[in-house]
Amino acid sequence: MKRSYIPIPDPAPLPEGEDIDIDALLGRWADGSWDLLCIMGPTASGKTRYAVSLARAFNKRLPAGCHCEILSADSRQVYRRMDIGTGKDLDEYGEIPVHLLDIAEPGTEYNVYAYQSDFAKAYADIRSRGCLPILCGGSGLYVEAVTCAYDFGKDAGPGKNAALPEGLPARTYYIGTLVSREERRTRIARRLDERLFGGMIEEVRGLLDGGVPSEALIRYGLEYRFVTQYLLGEISYEYMRERLYIAICQFAKRQMTWLRGMEKDGIVIHWTKV
Repeated sequence: MKRSYIPIPDPAPLPEGEDIDIDALLGRWADGSWDLLCIMGPTASGKTRYAVSLARAFNKRLPAGCHCEILSADSRQVYRRMDIGTGKDLDEYGEIPVHLLDIAEPGTEYNVYAYQSDFAKAYADIRSRGCLPILCGGSGLYVEAVTCAYDFGKDAGPGKNAALPEGLPARTYYIGTLVSREERRTRIARRLDERLFGGMIEEVRGLLDGGVPSEALIRYGLEYRFVTQYLLGEISYEYMRERLYIAICQFAKRQMTWLRGMEKDGIVIHWTKV
């Protein structure tokens, strides 16, 4: 059945794309010019696929005993049993090790402070084995918290350890995945229908039946908010699908705004078309 989706205006100009020279990039890793490769981009821009392809390309060139490992930077993929709605795409990683997925129970509180600490431990472990770490994700605050060494201090809140974790990366090389707005929206629409027909509703129903409070799922936003409201009988299926498409497009636009804001703050992002 043909789907109709409401267009979302997005007038801001896209950045220019560039070709990424894998051999030159690996050479800069070898001479210590960077100690973390970070792949960022809005949802449906192909971040995971590109990160995995880079990891495989690097692995062919790295010496024996050294390989790439990926660290996820996604604020919702940390939760177990939230797979389809968060787009974990676990099969896409294949033989490439990935960290910081499935480390919290759905319904519990997990935040950027906890992520910063968990990242520091995983990053240190990867580095201690002489391997090459690749950070991949679209949660801009999570990315900046670990690559810019955010010191939350007293803002960490009561009962939290406010000390800045040791061993965060000092020199990050940022790559942004770039697709046209039209292609991004096409991917979002196609992926949404694939998820709706591929078990996303059943996934959310299973979380509710497993005791995860509906208010917690709604708080996670996007797929979990709208599908939960549908299952509770608050909205129709068609309304859920249309509003969810709009919300995801708006989310992608906010992600791009965040990344362009990083550039305004002086961070160099090497955008490449994927």
